[in-house]
Amino acid sequence: MSQSAAAVSTRGRVSAAQILTGSARLWFCIAFAGQLLFLIYIVAYYGLLLAGGGTEALSGTHLPNGFIEGETLGNAAVVAHLLLAAIVIGGGPLQLIPAIRQRFPAMHRWLGRSYVLAAVATSVAGLFMILNRGTIGGTLNEVAISLDGVLIITFAAIAVTYAIRRDIGQHRRWALRLFLVASGVWFFRVGLMGWVFMTGGLGVDFETFSGPFIVFWSFGQYLLPLAILELYLRAQKSSSDILRVATAATLLVFTAAMGVGIFAATMGMWLPRL
Repeated sequence: MSQSAAAVSTRGRVSAAQILTGSARLWFCIAFAGQLLFLIYIVAYYGLLLAGGGTEALSGTHLPNGFIEGETLGNAAVVAHLLLAAIVIGGGPLQLIPAIRQRFPAMHRWLGRSYVLAAVATSVAGLFMILNRGTIGGTLNEVAISLDGVLIITFAAIAVTYAIRRDIGQHRRWALRLFLVASGVWFFRVGLMGWVFMTGGLGVDFETFSGPFIVFWSFGQYLLPLAILELYLRAQKSSSDILRVATAATLLVFTAAMGVGIFAATMGMWLPRL
């Protein structure tokens, strides 16, 4: 084969690095669409309820202990948690789009500051709710949610520290970790509804909201995405095509399962309440 023919053959071949990048972009596009649907649900459902009836309107929802008569501080924490969650879910994906970072750097910085403040504030409010009111699912579920809140606050502090130091590489890595743990509430719903859709609710006691799968996914909602991210970051730096392709395959499986969960959550949880 001539050198020119070999060059054409090489250019026409898709590299392992391109496969890895493509799988990551596909995951992000599906996740972005799913979080947009969740954002619409939060605003259209909880936003309209609060606008029309104040905190008392939350007493008629599925939200556990959403409104308790006479607990002004606790009720305010619930409202703050809901409203700030809209900023976290809506602003997070925008921070990860390279075109926005490059073309609108000022917007990226200010949105980033708002995102970090909202993520930390909603975590503090969530931790207060756990301590003050508890949650459904038992002690292990409370521990899992509390750990997620602690990770959000920790990752936010580290990401900001690297941004101040102008270490963009480390800032990006910790911002990605922050995005995943801050999306835990979304991952939980998507993962749960996807599991119910595919298995009929195996390992889930819907009356007490407990069971083996609930325990597993209470921690898995953020630990599994974090593990896959770490695998992706290692594959990015690695020279091994096998690792890159294996990671891309893992991402594609995760993306497919996530897509099923988004569909199930939209049709079975979010849309019926609007």
